[in-house]
Amino acid sequence: MEELARESISLLASTSDKPPLDVGHRLGSMGAVFIMLKSALGAGLLNFPWAFSRAGGVRSAVTVELISLVFLISGLIILGYASSISRQHTYQAVVKKLCGTAIGQLCEICFIFNLFMISVAFLVVVNDQLEKCNTLYELATALPKSEMPYHFYTDHRFALVLLCFFLIMPMSIPKEITIQKYTVLGTLAATYLTVSIIIKYFTMPTAPDHRSPLYSSTGAWGSMFSVIPTICFGFQCHEASIAIYSSMENQRLSHWAFVSVVAMIVCLVIYSLTVYGYLTFGKTVAPDILMSYSNHDKLMLVARLLFGVSIITIYPIIVLLGSVIQDPLLSRWRRRGEALMVKLECRSRWVLTVLWIMMTLLIALFVPDISKVIGVIGGISAFFIFIFPLCLMFAMQSEPVSCKTITLTIWGAVTLICGAFIFGQSTTIAVM
Repeated sequence: MEELARESISLLASTSDKPPLDVGHRLGSMGAVFIMLKSALGAGLLNFPWAFSRAGGVRSAVTVELISLVFLISGLIILGYASSISRQHTYQAVVKKLCGTAIGQLCEICFIFNLFMISVAFLVVVNDQLEKCNTLYELATALPKSEMPYHFYTDHRFALVLLCFFLIMPMSIPKEITIQKYTVLGTLAATYLTVSIIIKYFTMPTAPDHRSPLYSSTGAWGSMFSVIPTICFGFQCHEASIAIYSSMENQRLSHWAFVSVVAMIVCLVIYSLTVYGYLTFGKTVAPDILMSYSNHDKLMLVARLLFGVSIITIYPIIVLLGSVIQDPLLSRWRRRGEALMVKLECRSRWVLTVLWIMMTLLIALFVPDISKVIGVIGGISAFFIFIFPLCLMFAMQSEPVSCKTITLTIWGAVTLICGAFIFGQSTTIAVM
């Protein structure tokens, strides 16, 4: 998500038929792998231990991850090839160029809605961590939690409202967001959390081992499918992949395939390491793994602070990316004078930012836990991982009928069906 934000900001000012703004700097293999890891790793780590529990155990969850990896890598390869054919440098521009205006507009709608739900997920995470920070109030009053009197100003939801209106909103309104240079905090938070989970598992006096399935065999398949939204959310770097591919020095398809495979395998290893969170708490693990640890745990307190600060720095970037929805409105006023357009743009940005923050805040306050939001994001991610890449593949297919084209068509049909199923299943589970 971090690199998606950075790459998208650098390309917002350029039209889809222009080269990238920073044409002097090109990425090598390791640089491209690292940036893809930065794009994928983040808040998804918080939900993976719970996903292991939902899948029915370690073996089931890893099996689903390995199967999903095939579709994830194939989607990345298709996107790289589509970018080389279309000579476009953003996901939306490639889809619009090869698949037509209608599908291109659908891609833009999915992109905006995905950003909106990611904003909600970020605020849910912050709200969870603020709830755990009530420890500070306990220390100040010297009272246990059960005996503390309730005051609205000590409620974590009130703290989230103050945080949004007095910190996040002032950072989100300016068009130029210099805070983006600190988005490396998200990668640091994800790395620190993974290491901390492993340390806590091996240092806890009695850590239960839950390698066996926790659910009955009759619901095994349903449990396994329930982990897919988390995988789609956690491994999603497809939206940033075209910008990364366009910035690479070596743009051969075989080299891009190598980069994609390495990046996805590293992500698989890192996300799989969060299994120690599941092995520590078993079936009682929370949808946000940090909520399972004690309020007084100093190691996890640092993780909470890192995730909180990283989200506060990334949230304004998400709002800036979402501001592209005002472009059609502004294009109508460009002919009436530059001064009028600048004034209208400033006002519309204020209105859009306030509405964006208020709507995401209201949803975050009433969402029971992050798993519901990740279910919706996972469903939307199915479009970027499965459906749009397959639309691109069919649009680029110009060879005569042969065994190769028949194989690709069958693979495309299977992938398309899987994407549609994941979207429907994830959204239904999240809403119900």
